[in-house]
Amino acid sequence: MALSIRLARGGAKKRPYYRVVVADSRRRRDGRFIEKVGIYNPMLPKGDEGRVKLDVDRIKEWMAKGAQPSDRVSRFLEAAGVLDAKKRDNPNKAKPGTKALERIEEKKEKAEALAAAAAEAAAAPAEEPAAEEGPAEEAAAE
Repeated sequence: MALSIRLARGGAKKRPYYRVVVADSRRRRDGRFIEKVGIYNPMLPKGDEGRVKLDVDRIKEWMAKGAQPSDRVSRFLEAAGVLDAKKRDNPNKAKPGTKALERIEEKKEKAEALAAAAAEAAAAPAEEPAAEEGPAEEAAAE
């Protein structure tokens, strides 16, 4: 039997509340468990001490028997000082996605088009006053 220390969801819709349980890894997430070893209430603010409560002694005993904590529970245990912090590195996390890259390219094209139009407008006013004088002379002749 493979044991895991994981979260079991409870609470109402859009109001989650989790129990930290020791369960057989083949069981359903919210199904039968062996022992409840803590709670996690994500609705409380991050600094609140009631947000995560763990029975550290029982967790250590279960881990000695071979229970493996889930990723989220291992993060709780790292914060509590029970486990050594793992080095997590995801270099692709900060990179923009394909649609964001397409939007960036569109913005560059628009900026280049505006810059080209501004350059044409800067060069064109020297020629335009001569063109404007022609119609003004015609209006004065009438």
